[in-house]
Amino acid sequence: MWAHALVQALPAIGFGAIVGVALGLTGGGGSIFAVPLLIYGLGVAPADAVAVSLIAVATTAFVGATQCLRHGLVVWQPTILFVIGGVIGAPIGSSMARQAEPIWLIVGFALLAVTVGALMWRASLTHPDQATAVRAQPYGAGSGPICVLAPDGQLRFSAPCAAVLAVIGVGTGFLSGLLGVGGGFLIVPALVLITRMGVHRAVATSLLIISVIGFSGAASAVWQGHIQWGVLAPFAAGGAVMMIVMRSFAVRLAGPGLQRAFAGSIIVVGVAMLIESLL
Repeated sequence: MWAHALVQALPAIGFGAIVGVALGLTGGGGSIFAVPLLIYGLGVAPADAVAVSLIAVATTAFVGATQCLRHGLVVWQPTILFVIGGVIGAPIGSSMARQAEPIWLIVGFALLAVTVGALMWRASLTHPDQATAVRAQPYGAGSGPICVLAPDGQLRFSAPCAAVLAVIGVGTGFLSGLLGVGGGFLIVPALVLITRMGVHRAVATSLLIISVIGFSGAASAVWQGHIQWGVLAPFAAGGAVMMIVMRSFAVRLAGPGLQRAFAGSIIVVGVAMLIESLL
């Protein structure tokens, strides 16, 4: 009986592992793969896939975040602001997702995937140093970011810095609830551009933000009873295991080549979903 149940759960475990690999190496993008894998690989309805994706990605990210916290990589100020904004935006997006037509959720997700993949590819070519940086990057007078990250890894806070991070947090939370995305593919580039923090700190900070925002968005889905627990449990388990494994290799594997491979995969997934949904 247990063996039969395990065999049935293997596809969900395997697909969840793909999400764990993406999140563990890049701090984002796991949900870009989670939603299409749930819809096309496991036959989950689009609206239900959004809810399952939110919880699975949040759980996987939380596992990675606990590892990063032990190593002191998380930057707390942007985490708090992103979370406040995300907790506001995620339930709104989740409620809208339940009312939207499934086809438009898929089209919107596909367009977002293609756009983000293209931006990530462009960034890997124009700023390859950010793909491997660990500490804050230097900048010239008048050309710096809105928020200043000191060499000790903490922000020199200001009102414009707080406002920008909070607004991006609201937008990330809304997209998280609407399309089932954790938002890491938006959070990591935003942290790097706004604060010039190194990508490894950005990934660590992103994982903690994703976990909190994801759980807040999933709360309304659980309340409405739209969770397929039989799919969620093995899917999240596969992601959590691979997250632990990938965080051990993230520093050695991260780089422009990996970033381009990841971006290319996102573009392919988005285009395939767009073609399938429109045809």
